[in-house]
Amino acid sequence: MKTDENEKHHIIPYRTFLYVLAILILLTLTSVTLTQISLGAFTVAAALIIAGIKSTFVLAIFMHLKFENKMFSRAVCGVILLLAAVITITLLDYLNR
Repeated sequence: MKTDENEKHHIIPYRTFLYVLAILILLTLTSVTLTQISLGAFTVAAALIIAGIKSTFVLAIFMHLKFENKMFSRAVCGVILLLAAVITITLLDYLNR
């Protein structure tokens, strides 16, 4: 089987996957605990921030975005910024009702 010269393989140690798994579990437990605490209107914002951090880890490590071309990273950042703008506008509408 012949491999393409442009194809890059990134070997990530299992230790890194285990660290990311531990971080994702801790963040999940944090978001579950957050539902028990009443922060008022900021509960949703805190949950969205935790979800954003978790998705960043998944994108960077498990989907290998960390090793891809910078164009893909910029495209993902643009989509995330657009999503953040939409969520911010929605939260502002919710808070001002």
